Amino acid sequence: MKILCIGDSNTFGFDPRSIIDDRYLEDIRWTGRLKGHDVINWGINGITIPRDPSVYISLIKRKEPDLVVVMLGTNDILEGADAMQTTQRMCEFIDAISAASKPILIIAPPVLRDGEWVEGSEMIKESESLGDLYRQAAADKGCMFADAGKWGIDISFDGVHFSPEGHASFAEKIEEFLDNIK
Repeated sequence: MKILCIGDSNTFGFDPRSIIDDRYLEDIRWTGRLKGHDVINWGINGITIPRDPSVYISLIKRKEPDLVVVMLGTNDILEGADAMQTTQRMCEFIDAISAASKPILIIAPPVLRDGEWVEGSEMIKESESLGDLYRQAAADKGCMFADAGKWGIDISFDGVHFSPEGHASFAEKIEEFLDNIK
């Protein structure tokens, strides 16, 4: 299966121990662990849910994936948006990329944790709310849904980024999901 993964630094594979935006090696990143699939990793560090989806529509049309996986929203919360605003942005983005007529899997990102990048319990609470809100949005938009907030993904010291173990367990959960939709 050809899978286009649209996401932020956790899709990119950012290594929080680096000082110059390095990423984990491909065999550590969750996108690199999806064996038997042609994975296009379109993770971008620091990205919020795009307001101008034209690049993504073009990318989907050009790459012609069998499945588009979208895991975004963490940076929106980190930049001060609440869960409702973030979900509205996600709905607008999904509406736009749906024009490319490819199946879409929306993943609610893992819940933020106390750490160097997470400023208080309000951000954690807002990120926790994304699961239920994204589930409803996916149902409304006719998309598949997975809630990584329920997967117990290991997060690094910064409260945001996957540890190597987190990438491994995330990949396992995605593989299980993909096996169930075949």
